[in-house]
Amino acid sequence: MDWITIFSTTIKAAIGVETVLYGLAAIGINIHFGYTGLLNFGQAAFMGVAGYGLAVTVTVLGLPFWIGIAIGIAAAVLLAIIMGIPTLHLRADYLAIVTIAVAEIIRLVFRSVQFKSVFGGSDGRRGFSDGFYALNPFPEGDYGFNLGPVPIFFPHWQLWVILVGWVLIALCCGIVYLLMKSPWGRVLKAIREDEDAVRSLGKNVFSYKMQSLILGGVVGCLGGFVYGLAFGSVQPDIFGTETTFFLYTMVILGGAARVLGPIVGSMMFWVLLVLVYGILTEAVAAGYITFMDTSQVGAFRYIFVGLGLILLLVFRPQGIFGDKREIAIDAR
Repeated sequence: MDWITIFSTTIKAAIGVETVLYGLAAIGINIHFGYTGLLNFGQAAFMGVAGYGLAVTVTVLGLPFWIGIAIGIAAAVLLAIIMGIPTLHLRADYLAIVTIAVAEIIRLVFRSVQFKSVFGGSDGRRGFSDGFYALNPFPEGDYGFNLGPVPIFFPHWQLWVILVGWVLIALCCGIVYLLMKSPWGRVLKAIREDEDAVRSLGKNVFSYKMQSLILGGVVGCLGGFVYGLAFGSVQPDIFGTETTFFLYTMVILGGAARVLGPIVGSMMFWVLLVLVYGILTEAVAAGYITFMDTSQVGAFRYIFVGLGLILLLVFRPQGIFGDKREIAIDAR
C-alpha cells in the first residue's frame, strides 16, 4: 500500500479547498444554529445564489469580477430577507421544513431549461474566475514542503485560493468572536435558550433573528464564492440538500456555538473522508479487501465515516469542543 500518497492527500485535505469552502459555510450555520437556535436547512441556497451571482454577472452581463462579488453578497442578503420574513415567526421544526424547500426551489430554478440562457441549466456556468486569478501573486509552479518523506505541495492557482480562503476564515472567526462577546451576541444566545423570556424583556426577537439569518447567510455565501473560483464553475446540483447536511455534521462534530468548532469539524470531516477513501482504495488494489471493488469505495467510505459519527453522537453528542447546553434548542 502506498502510505506516502495516502498521508499526503490526507494532510492536504486538512487545509485544502473543500475544508475552506465548507468551513466558511459552516461558520454561517453555527451563527444560525449554534448561537441563535435557527434550524436553517437552506444554507446551500446562500452558497448557490452567491456563486451564481458572481458567475452570471461576469459571463452573462460582462461586468467586472468585483461587481460580481458585490452582487453575490447582495443576493445572499436579499435571500435572507425574503426567506426570513415569512419563516422566522415559525417554530423551529417548521422553519427547517420551509428553508429546505426554499433551497430546493432555488436549485431547481438554477438547473431549469427555462432559464438555461442565464444560469446554464444542469451544466451550470464557467469562465468567470479570470479576474480573481489575475490577482494571484504566486508565479506558475508548485509550492509546498516535504514533511519527512511525505510531499505537501499545491499548484500556484490552488495555493492562491487556499490562502484567500483561510484569510476569510480568520476574519469571519474574529468577527464572530467579537460579536458573540457583545451584548448583541448575548441576546442571540438568550433567544436560543428561551425567546419568550427575551421578548418579555422588550427585545425585538424577530429583528435579532433576521440579523442573525443575514449575517450567517453572508458568511455562508463566501463558501459559494470559494467553490466557484476554485473549480472555475458553478453547477446547481452541488448546492443540493446534502451540502447543508454536511455543514450541520461539521458544526456538530466540532462543537456548536464554539468559534473554531465549524473549522475543526470541517477539517476532521474531510480528513476522515480522504483517509478512509485512500486506505480502502489501496487495500482493494492490493487484494486485502475482496468484498468490494474500487468503484464501490466511494459509497463505503461514507458508511464507515457515518458509523464513526454515530458513535461520536452517542458518546459525545456535543462534539469535540462543544457543550451539551449549546445544542439544546427551544423549539416552542
